[in-house]
Amino acid sequence: MADTPTLVFDFDSTLVRVETLEVLADIALDGRADATDIRGEIGRLTDQAMAGEIAFGDALRRRLALLPLNQSHVTALADRILEEGTPSVRRNLRFFQDNADRIIILSGGFREIIAPIAQRLGIAADRVFCNDLIYDAEDQVVGVDDSNPLSRAGGKPEVIRSLHLTGPVVMIGDGWTDAEVKLAGAADRFYAYTEIVRREAVVAAADAEVPSMDELLHLEGLPGRWSYPRARVRMLLLENIHPAAVMRLEEAGYTVETRKGALDEDDLIAALKGVHVLGIRSKTQVSERVLAEADRLMAVAAFCIGTNQIDLDACATRGVAVFNAPYSNTRSVVELAIGLTITLMRDVADKSAAMHRGQWNKSADGSRELRGKTLGIVGYGAIGSQLSVLAEALGMRVVFHDLSERLALGNARRMRSLDALLAESDVVSLHVDGRKENENLIGAAQLSRMKTGTLLLNLSRGHVVDIGALTQAIGSGRIGGAALDVFPEEPRTNSDPFDSPLMGLKNVILTPHIGGSTEEAQEAIAEFAADRLLGYLNRGDTTFCVNLPNVQLADVSGGHRILHIHRNQPGVLAELNRELTTAGLNILGQHLKTDERTGYVITDVDHGYEPEALRALKTVAGTLRFRLLH
Repeated sequence: MADTPTLVFDFDSTLVRVETLEVLADIALDGRADATDIRGEIGRLTDQAMAGEIAFGDALRRRLALLPLNQSHVTALADRILEEGTPSVRRNLRFFQDNADRIIILSGGFREIIAPIAQRLGIAADRVFCNDLIYDAEDQVVGVDDSNPLSRAGGKPEVIRSLHLTGPVVMIGDGWTDAEVKLAGAADRFYAYTEIVRREAVVAAADAEVPSMDELLHLEGLPGRWSYPRARVRMLLLENIHPAAVMRLEEAGYTVETRKGALDEDDLIAALKGVHVLGIRSKTQVSERVLAEADRLMAVAAFCIGTNQIDLDACATRGVAVFNAPYSNTRSVVELAIGLTITLMRDVADKSAAMHRGQWNKSADGSRELRGKTLGIVGYGAIGSQLSVLAEALGMRVVFHDLSERLALGNARRMRSLDALLAESDVVSLHVDGRKENENLIGAAQLSRMKTGTLLLNLSRGHVVDIGALTQAIGSGRIGGAALDVFPEEPRTNSDPFDSPLMGLKNVILTPHIGGSTEEAQEAIAEFAADRLLGYLNRGDTTFCVNLPNVQLADVSGGHRILHIHRNQPGVLAELNRELTTAGLNILGQHLKTDERTGYVITDVDHGYEPEALRALKTVAGTLRFRLLH
């Protein structure tokens, strides 16, 4: 067709993430004393040429003259060049293979290096235009073929004109020689490709800046790996989320913004305009009002165990998926619980404080061993059960209470009531979730049922313990000591003040919600939560989603994926499939899973589609969210 565009791609820093001559310099100069100086000069010449400050042909010859290049160096780079493919180009490999007859590679680079990439992309040799190196009898590089237009200034426009292409010509590249194609009138559009390197002069000369192949294909209305460019998907991560999450999400092509502290409701509403994914920890509250104002929000990730700071029902009503990291910081919390128990048993905190005041009090009064004591665990989930194992290994007897049926580990014994557990325990450790029913789970009545001198630990949720009642119980001697890592009201940032009636009490340890705050746990949480987000965004996978039906999905292979979240009501699937049939799509596979309020349908179809043809799917009765994934 005459209006089908021809896509003309540069090579260095476009199809591959490296500059060929700079990598050749690394290979050829390995071990030389003057390598750093020569590499620096080559890099400087490359930047000047790509910015249009010196003629490309002049820069090419000056760079080659600096290098003791031979055939083996070129072969070494050619052998590994496939590993250097640009990330989004690799993601869209199928597009290149399916559209090879409309794609040209146009580069000032060298044929030996470019040929392997062209072959991988399915592009015929006669559609590859580049320089040819000249070797002497000893296989040393002595220059390039001077008769090739690409060896001199203005070569790219000259080559394009000589091809007499019909239809629009679209130039894609990162350098000034690519911009010159449009400026010389040899291309209808020029996109500054900035996935690897961004040059201001080149971007200024472009019709548009494209940070990835996904964005390019979207702008050109062409079918790519994704129906929507990843770089346009905005993510906001709050509360000092570990850099591993940021790196993982950015490597996948998404745009990530980070902020150090939590946000209050009004600030969060303002910050979420245009944001697709929100990442938080425990202090940011995602309320019904916040969700009502979030115009693009698709998913929320809690980079922690709990989700009580998120209105899960309101998220589900809007088709917003919520994920957490239920196991990643388990070990860190358990180790802190063990450490605090020992510290309380031995009155370490008060003795240490006295030492800092210059007081030496070497006394065994009130110091006890863990061995033989009874640990009562309230909540026998991932943390409680692992605490049970470690405490038993230290010689403690373990009893536990949980509303759900749980498998007792080791010699742990289940207690049918909370009161029975409290009456028997020397140490009580709380590991329950943040549901409203657990508010003041431990109040004055429960404290009065504990043995005199019992130790209490709360590393779960701040509202689980009545702080006023606990303060009185410690003052009266009923409770022998306490360690709290969570509080009903917590500062939003490290710079905000903290206050509690427990401050200054004997044998009371207060820590600033650090149960899961180890380097290992935060990195594990970051990786787990980021992977769950990527599974949902890239595949539609809702494994470990806490508010939508869980569906485990593989990557799409040989088809296209459509996602539909709806209210669980009769007739939705039938109407959905009628609309797919009307759009002329054959279903390759379909998954439906529901819970009491929500249904989730994933449909893989056999060929590409026009998004406009599927708009009717958004109007199917009960629709909460509709997404074209591929």
